[in-house]
Amino acid sequence: MHPLRIVFIGTPDFAVASLDAMYQKGYHIAGVITAPDKPAGRGMHMHESAVKKYAAEKGLHLMQPANLKTPEFIEELKALKADLQVVIAFRMLPEIVWNMPRLGTFNLHASLLPQYRGAAPINWAIINGEKETGITTFFLKHEIDTGQIILQEKVSIGENTTAGELHDELMLKGAQLVVKTLELIESGNYPSFEQDLSQPLKHAPKIFTQHCQLNWNNQVHHLHNQIRGLSPHPAALSTLNEKVLKVYRSKPELANHTFAKGTFISDGKSYIKVAASDGFIHLLELQLEGKRKMSAEEFLRGYNKTKLTII
Repeated sequence: MHPLRIVFIGTPDFAVASLDAMYQKGYHIAGVITAPDKPAGRGMHMHESAVKKYAAEKGLHLMQPANLKTPEFIEELKALKADLQVVIAFRMLPEIVWNMPRLGTFNLHASLLPQYRGAAPINWAIINGEKETGITTFFLKHEIDTGQIILQEKVSIGENTTAGELHDELMLKGAQLVVKTLELIESGNYPSFEQDLSQPLKHAPKIFTQHCQLNWNNQVHHLHNQIRGLSPHPAALSTLNEKVLKVYRSKPELANHTFAKGTFISDGKSYIKVAASDGFIHLLELQLEGKRKMSAEEFLRGYNKTKLTII
């Protein structure tokens, strides 16, 4: 067992990979903080976070405070006598929490800070057409995602990489970076430097419905990046026959054409593409309201083709 007493703070799958890496390496996880259970899904059944499920499975001390400032929670946290806290994909912490351990609190963020500070760095890096992103461990301070950097690792983004695929890659690389960061802090010899603010900052705000709407007046590269940057969740949105259409995978085609932008075009059996300002977007994987997700070929086998422009 490593000498450091660590409190882990996180909620989704992205955080579980790091928690598991710490557990497998034998770190002393004194406690785990995660979000309270909340109703979700059609039946509004109570949903447990991925971190809670993992912590319960391993028998770790679990806390689910609704309010991070209550005296009861603060006392429970103090009693754990943590040397260090690790936070991944959690809401903003009050200073009384992040400043409590003697060695502070560090965060894993899915970008190369200071670029893409915010809630959705993976989505926005792809939506903006970046060729490279990465992961960063840094110490928390007052302003969100602004603390001193400990370690960073770059990751390339392919032309067709989706947010889901990049999420999974960064999740695994992030777990390795968290362990490496812990090893350095444990040794007492670790880097810590200010974020470089010499370049204009690109931000990563929370994704809302308006960010998901496809505007077929845009260029094909912009639309393709938007589609893959929102795939699989929450998914890029359009409409077909007055029904909501989600698009998960696409292929851009640069071409001059005379079709009205937004025209759905097909050969009736193997492809669907939509006219944009400088070409077409081929819809490779899509889901019409009330239907399951399917390929273009599957979709065409069961769809009323009179709603498409057949060529």
